[in-house]
Amino acid sequence: MAPFYLGFVLFSIACGVLLGHTGQLTAALIRGAGRGVELVITLAGSVSLWCGLSKLLEATGWSEKLADWLSPLLGRLFPEGWRDSKTRAAISGNFSANLLGLGNAATPLGVQAAVRLSGGAERASDELCRLVVLNTASVQLIPATVAGLRAGLGCATPLDILPAVWVSSAVSVVAGLTAAKVLSRWVR
Repeated sequence: MAPFYLGFVLFSIACGVLLGHTGQLTAALIRGAGRGVELVITLAGSVSLWCGLSKLLEATGWSEKLADWLSPLLGRLFPEGWRDSKTRAAISGNFSANLLGLGNAATPLGVQAAVRLSGGAERASDELCRLVVLNTASVQLIPATVAGLRAGLGCATPLDILPAVWVSSAVSVVAGLTAAKVLSRWVR
């Protein structure tokens, strides 16, 4: 994928030079780099806050309480993995971070849960496939990262997207889990 983007950037630069827009091209590159740095600084605060909160929940034992609260739902989706406390904690932490729209905080927990669910097998289990579906379906109640981006870019009401987020989350989860269920029966 990186060669594609590199080729795209080089093609754009070549077009700018050939069309005699080098001044505009240079200004746009510098302006874009500056905006990128501003955006990273804006997001660093919210990501740090939620990652710290995640560690605090783990240290105080609230992650286990959260796992108990999520047990009825996640226990049905991951019956084998739910029996192991470390897998249960990783899955519930991953799911919780995704509910809060914290993809950056959810990723390490998702990787940990995936490794534990795979058990070193060469073929993905149905539970591992469901975990991947839930992570890619964008299950969110509060899109904290998107809200942080919107606020950082000057939006006065960064959470006015909540109804659209909820509908798209519900539709993508139902469609993804349905597809995973159908394909698990079809492909063995």
